[in-house]
Amino acid sequence: MKSKLAVATLIGALSFTASAVDQSNVVKTYELKDGSKVHVFKDGKMGMENKFGRAVNMPKGKVMETKDGDKILMKGNEVFRLDDALIKGHREGG
Repeated sequence: MKSKLAVATLIGALSFTASAVDQSNVVKTYELKDGSKVHVFKDGKMGMENKFGRAVNMPKGKVMETKDGDKILMKGNEVFRLDDALIKGHREGG
């Protein structure tokens, strides 16, 4: 009985991980005045990339200014999701 429960838990965890990877597509990128970038995912959540190309923490609700002077409100804080997208080649030229 315990082994069946363990197998079911493992299958559930693997399917959850697979769906998280499928949703990691970046649909829009904004360049900010300080040289960092904000990437927007399909579901509208965002991840912040610093000027050195690393995913960093940005508090939800923080107002940021783009290079052209527009203001954006941070929605979500998808650090790990963005890091995964960056590793998979979303970095420019990589």
